[in-house]
Amino acid sequence: MLHTYVESHLQRALASINAPSDTNVVFEIPRQQGQGHLSTTVAMALAKSMRGNPRAIAQSIVDALGNDVPFVQSIEIAGPGFINITFDAAAFHDMLRTMIEQGADVGRSDIGGGRTVNVEYVSANPTGPLHAGHGRNCAVGDTIANLLAWCGFAVTREYYFNNAGNQMNKLGESIDARVRHRLGDPEFPFPEDGYHGEYIHAIADDIVATRQDAYEACSDDERRAFCRRAGEQWCFDLIKKTLDSLNIHHDVFFNEDSLYTEGKITATIEALRQRGLVYEKDGATWLALTELGQQQDKVIVKSSGEPTYRLPDIAYHAGKLAQGYDMLVDIFGADHIATIPDVLAGVTALGQDASKVRVVIHQMVTFVENGEVVKFSKRSGKSFTLDELIDEVGADVVRFFFVMRAAGTHLEFDLGLAKEEGDKNPVFYLQYAHARIASILRKAAEQGIAVDESADLHVLAHERELELITLLSRFRQVVERAADQLEPHTVAEYLRDLAAAYHNFYHDCRILGSEPAVQGARLLLAEVTRRAMRNGLAVLGVGAPEVM
Repeated sequence: MLHTYVESHLQRALASINAPSDTNVVFEIPRQQGQGHLSTTVAMALAKSMRGNPRAIAQSIVDALGNDVPFVQSIEIAGPGFINITFDAAAFHDMLRTMIEQGADVGRSDIGGGRTVNVEYVSANPTGPLHAGHGRNCAVGDTIANLLAWCGFAVTREYYFNNAGNQMNKLGESIDARVRHRLGDPEFPFPEDGYHGEYIHAIADDIVATRQDAYEACSDDERRAFCRRAGEQWCFDLIKKTLDSLNIHHDVFFNEDSLYTEGKITATIEALRQRGLVYEKDGATWLALTELGQQQDKVIVKSSGEPTYRLPDIAYHAGKLAQGYDMLVDIFGADHIATIPDVLAGVTALGQDASKVRVVIHQMVTFVENGEVVKFSKRSGKSFTLDELIDEVGADVVRFFFVMRAAGTHLEFDLGLAKEEGDKNPVFYLQYAHARIASILRKAAEQGIAVDESADLHVLAHERELELITLLSRFRQVVERAADQLEPHTVAEYLRDLAAAYHNFYHDCRILGSEPAVQGARLLLAEVTRRAMRNGLAVLGVGAPEVM
């Protein structure tokens, strides 16, 4: 990045004018031509503490910098105190040379330093296929895991296998009713609020075809449990198949039921009780969250004896932190917002460091086609599944569309745009840029022209060349910031800018057929761009085709 060439010099200049030692210097890239390559408002930020005119402070900083800052062509003061810095071409050549030396790993970072991170995402209940709305959790979670791994963290990808609770009972009852209908009891009542999807019929058909004898050997209660287990396995196998199609693979599948069978729920209640945080009221067990700084106490075990979801979540997170992870990342839908503070308070009460838990909340998705909203409901059976979405638009488009907007904002998934096979579709726009570069490199190879990494870069002086190099130099910083903020959409935005910069370069700067020295340098610039595009797309989980 350009700022690395002036940062230390600027800090020394600030010290020489007695600026506060904690002065934060922020650099920006000017939006308009003629304002240099880099700008800082540090003089305006110092005006209050130094009790001076911003332009006068800016002038003192510029004077202290002098005229011998390497790679800097000029420094000017503009407006109320902007300091605009223009670099000579050698700075751009030096940045490009650094990226060339990184080879296939251009943009890779080691800021994670091997610290351990557990990223938990998807974690849909195995009560049916993943519906299309689940795709956002899938894509955001997996891309965050990719980002952290790309930046040097040791990442564990985890799926919280939620197979406990009343929803699973309803699944078993729904399947049981369909099996009984097939075995000669068509009047057997279907459960209220049962699951009506076609997949319930498919599971029932499978039981009748392959396990009828085992089913009929069970008592009524055992039959419901039998159907529940069969449904759970069928649904989860389908979920994993769907995730495979998106190239999403988890390292750990945590079984929620183990919290009960291994006594962790009971142990958690007792540990909280020993701290004076659990009491009985109205036949239920309450957690005294007001003692932990929350607004009101909450029930953790209902009067029926069934735990509320806060309790297993507290036990689960405390258990993961006890494993020694440096950070936990949870990807949740907006419906979890109210419970997160309660869970973290409970984890803190158990002696674990809840500050290690970072939560990403993604908002709902609306699917639109031909101007109409596409609705779905798992229980009613009117479901638009994630598999159907993948079949319609392709896995690459699915993954990109779900991360191209900030997770905390509502996402309108335009199915019409997603089906476009041209530049209007942002995925095709990026992939076409990569394919265009690959095509140029193939044509060069066919003409016996190889990419020479020792090519003379000094011939690169065109405005479009320098713009492209500048954008390429930001790649690592963009990825690091995206990983730090857990914001994968910023990588998608960066890649769109990079593709646009390459298209401008390609249009204005002839590569093949230009003067040999220029041709060699431009081919090398194109190759570095291809590497950055490929790596950025890989972080997003999107393919980088060489032919389109």
